[in-house]
Amino acid sequence: MDDRMMTAVLYDRYGGPEVLCTTRVPRPEPAPGEILVKVHAFSVNGIETTVRNGRLRLLTGRTFPQRIGLDFAGEVAATGAGVVGFVPGDRVWGILGRSSFGSAAEYVTVPSERAGPVPDGLDLVEAATLPVATTAVTALRDKARLRPGERLLVRGAAGGVGNAAVQLGRAYGAQVTGLARAANLDFVRALGAHRAVDHRSVRPAELGRFDVVLDTVGTDPRDWRRLLRPGGRMVTIAFDTRRPVAWLGSVAASTVHGRGRVRYFAGNPKREHFDDLARHVRQGLLRPVVDRVFPLEETAAAHAALEAGGVRGKYVVQVV
Repeated sequence: MDDRMMTAVLYDRYGGPEVLCTTRVPRPEPAPGEILVKVHAFSVNGIETTVRNGRLRLLTGRTFPQRIGLDFAGEVAATGAGVVGFVPGDRVWGILGRSSFGSAAEYVTVPSERAGPVPDGLDLVEAATLPVATTAVTALRDKARLRPGERLLVRGAAGGVGNAAVQLGRAYGAQVTGLARAANLDFVRALGAHRAVDHRSVRPAELGRFDVVLDTVGTDPRDWRRLLRPGGRMVTIAFDTRRPVAWLGSVAASTVHGRGRVRYFAGNPKREHFDDLARHVRQGLLRPVVDRVFPLEETAAAHAALEAGGVRGKYVVQVV
């Protein structure tokens, strides 16, 4: 087999999971400052399904084919000029960046600062669930400045970022309430939540008041913002793709008036974030949660499963 080529997942039109296909494409070479990673596994993230189905086509354009895959765990295969701290054979995890996709492949190149060493003893399939946990670390520690004893509400507590936020919120000493489907409430409690609530069984106003709200869902920001105590902080990592203009207006208005500002950010971690993530894992403050593993040729099935809802942790696609 030609080692200048590799298998990757891509799509040539917007649509449902069925538009995804595996094909042979040229294997990339690392540019200066980049590492070439032999991908062992990657996870499926909500932003990927949103982009794939065309809801963000005004941003992503109509040039095809397009690639998928945001995060990865694997081994360094080669390094570009100027790279320090990595050598071939190192086990690494990382995220491609705020607007880059392509880790759904046998190999991927990434700037060396967007990767970090995987902690010893952590399987690479498990490791693939955790790069997005850097988002939870940034949201709770840096954006919200969560303090011991504060009340934390996590929307989407059973999902990829949500499950990490529950674990970290508990580790930071907060009183954690997690919202999830009824079938996932025991799972959310097992993660460390003091209280787990079926999001379909209550209205937001019935939940009480919170110092910090972490929203991984993105809908109805006004309703969740009203739950903040004086001095409270709301951080959202998602936006309402059904009503993007109204969502943007609501977030913008929160900077001017009302109870608490809504802070929105898209995860864009660097080496220091992955080093911090590894420290949390080594200290036992954060554990990977694998719901199901799919082979590369069933990436479409992994997308369909995520869109069906009810995930506990992460769906992972194993490449090798």
